Parts: sequence; C-alpha cells; structure tokens
Amino acid sequence: MTAEIIDGKKIANEILADIKEQTASLQNAPKLAIVLVGNDDASLIYVRNKQKAAAQAGILTELHHLEDTTSQKTILELIDKCNQDDLVNGIIVQLPLPKHLNTNEIINRISPQKDVDGFHPYNTGLLQNNEEPYFIAATPLGIMTMLKTVTPSLSGKNVVLIGASLIVGRPLATLLLNQECTVTVTHIHTQNIKELTANADILVAACGVANMVKKDWIKDKAVLIDVGINRENGKLCGDIDFEDVKEKALAITPVPGGVGPMTVAMLLQNTYRAYLLQHGML
Repeated sequence: MTAEIIDGKKIANEILADIKEQTASLQNAPKLAIVLVGNDDASLIYVRNKQKAAAQAGILTELHHLEDTTSQKTILELIDKCNQDDLVNGIIVQLPLPKHLNTNEIINRISPQKDVDGFHPYNTGLLQNNEEPYFIAATPLGIMTMLKTVTPSLSGKNVVLIGASLIVGRPLATLLLNQECTVTVTHIHTQNIKELTANADILVAACGVANMVKKDWIKDKAVLIDVGINRENGKLCGDIDFEDVKEKALAITPVPGGVGPMTVAMLLQNTYRAYLLQHGML
C-alpha cells in the first residue's frame, strides 16, 4: 500500500486563502519587510516565492535589496528604521548572509514583536520554557501543522530528527517535547543513526543530503517529513528517497510541494498575527 501524500501545497493554499479573508476586513493590509543582502540564486528564488504568496494572502511586502558589500552598521540602521515604522508589522532577514556580516547581531536587532521568522532569543527562549512566544519559527510550525493532519495526537510518539539546526531541528524538538513526544535529535556525528531512525514513529529529515534515507532506515507505517531540498541529476529531491520508502511508510511529504510551501504560509500567518498583536486585537 502506497503511503499517503501529505500535500503541503494544498494545506498552504488553504491557509493563505484564510489569511486573505481575514485581512480583507482590516483598516490597512499587514506589511512584511524583507532584507535581502546580495544576489545568492537560492535566496532570490525564496524571496520571490514569499512575495508571490504574500500577494496571494493580501499581505504587502517591502523589499530592501542591498549589495553584498553592505556594512553591518547599515543593516542594523535599516532594521532600527523598520522596528520604528508602525506600518511594518513583520521583519525578516533572508539567510544566509555574506560572511563578513554578524548574523546573530542582525537577527537580535529585530524587535521580538516583529520577529516573524521566530529566530530572536526572546522568542526561542519562551518556546524553550514551554511558554507562548510572539512567534514560532515557520518551518517547525509548518511541520507541526502537517503532522496534525496525519496524527492528531502526538503524545507518546517516538520522533527522530536528522539535523540539529537552529532554524529547524532545535525548535522542532522543543515543540515536539511540549506535545509530550519522545524526541531524539541526531546530527553529523551521531553513531549508528539507522538504529535510531528504524524505531521512529515519526522521522524528520533536515540534513541536506540527497536521498539519504532509504527504506531500511524506517519502521513500517512511519510518518516521514522531508525538509531537504537538493538537486540530483538535474532534478529536485529531498533527504528521503521517496520512491524507495513510499511502499513502507504510512505518510510522507513530497519534494517539492511539501514543507517548502508550508514554511512560507506559516511566515505569512506570523505576519498577520504580528498585525493583530500590534493593534491590540489578540
């Protein structure tokens, strides 16, 4: 029996349609400021996708496209200006930044109430304390939304994450722990990784290695979330070998069309939430 496809694009479009319906009645549209430094091809594509989805959701975008030689001081001054602008509800800095820039200092300069990427230590700290932050990082939030469509109750599930990044692995582990899951976080130095993944009810792959996870890595009827976006032989693929595992898994996200669209939808949901928070409507 072939695994159920968790259609992230369909769920994301439903979320965007709901945001558009909600924003239509507002006095003015929510606005997202996007800071893009340089001309990295992948970053340019991601920003275009965010702008396109924002228009679909009735959210304005304000793109600040800076040269890759832009100084730390200039970027911090720009963020200060966006923080002080009452018409800007959310601020994101497209990552990665050029190597001469201090990413942490730049992210930490964003007001926690406008940090719709959910990367500011104030927001990550509240999440770690099992308190409600202003915002939760978009990719983990999207993954949790997709998981709930397959397994409404996550309590007691054995979850293994491949990848311990600050953007996906660590915040997702915290969200899952807060839902009473048993969570194992693996990374590049983990030994005997297949022994861990083979016992997972839910496996999340976010390691950036094309088609690494094969059917002998997973248990029967496992739920698989593929965060990877890789290119192999000219085609986009994930970290999980879709064709190899699809007859063994219970459900799986496709690449493309799974986690990617959900990440953008959650970012825009956070932007709408920022508007409500800043206008005393939440």
